[in-house]
Amino acid sequence: MGGRVLEDRAQSIECKQAARPKTTFDEGVERQRAITDTDWTFWPKAVFSNPRAREISHVARFAWTALYWNVAVVLWGAYVRATGSGAGCGNRWPLCDGNIVGASAKAQTIVEFTHRITSAISLLMVTGLAVWCWRVTKKGDWARCSAFLAAALLALLGAALVLLKHVSSDQSASRILVLCLHFGNTLLLLATLSLTAAWLSNGSGRFTLIGKWREVACIALGLFATMVAGIIGAVAALADTLYPATSLPSSLAQDFSSHTPTLLRVRLLHPAVATVGACYVLWVIWRSSTGRNRFSRSAIALIILFFVQVGIGMTNVLLLAPVWLQIAHLFVADALWIILVLAASDLILEPAKEGRKT
Repeated sequence: MGGRVLEDRAQSIECKQAARPKTTFDEGVERQRAITDTDWTFWPKAVFSNPRAREISHVARFAWTALYWNVAVVLWGAYVRATGSGAGCGNRWPLCDGNIVGASAKAQTIVEFTHRITSAISLLMVTGLAVWCWRVTKKGDWARCSAFLAAALLALLGAALVLLKHVSSDQSASRILVLCLHFGNTLLLLATLSLTAAWLSNGSGRFTLIGKWREVACIALGLFATMVAGIIGAVAALADTLYPATSLPSSLAQDFSSHTPTLLRVRLLHPAVATVGACYVLWVIWRSSTGRNRFSRSAIALIILFFVQVGIGMTNVLLLAPVWLQIAHLFVADALWIILVLAASDLILEPAKEGRKT
């Protein structure tokens, strides 16, 4: 008899909970739980019934497209640097001094002008994304803010490299400084585009930082270490372009020689910083995953990408940094950075409680 009463009471409570209207906070918690259980995807899958949700889905697809396009632009920019085509259009921006088409057109001119065209398309796409997000999202939504931040980050630092003649064989300290700013800006651009696309795909609105400040600090330090490793890697790639080695022994002799230019010493610094940063990030992933008693797909992907990147980096050194392998190294680095940013946002952000009803 008592068991029957408890069963009836439990069923009554379940019916009341099912009938209770969902608050904004409840929906946010469900979204966060869905992210944690299934991880994010690189393309929105949900089918929405109401027009506004359907339009947000369209914006999310456009955001992912803008992200992929910008990754391609970054890779093409690396090809411009690796082939020494940065001065192919002279020091004019955005016009080009040389011939673009015809028999007299130079390969370096075509490569550089193509990069300028794709960069211009990127600017239009990111600007359009910011405007579209403004139209379909609500005031205070983080996707709206990240889209506008992406548009702001798409600054013309690439133009500065050309206008200041920091191309071709220039070895000045100012070129290294502008290159560091340019690559750091690129990483932030990819991060904001990734977050915009993910938040739009998941229907996420506003967030707050979790209360575990030590965990937040650890994850933020991991992101910063990854950025530093990437920036130093960009400088090391410039050293490979300016001081190409003819053999592995001569390359090592260059690196350890007392008369070696400062830029070449970065080639030794990059693997050391990258190794320390990778070990730290892997430790954070391990600690976070074991604390939750599960390894998410994003954690597994990061671990695999870290080891793949190490393998490509070692092969890059052994083969004396061929252009195609430099591009592959950068592509894996971009993919690793994007996944790391998305995974970090899932760990340190939670839905805001502003819409909770009492």
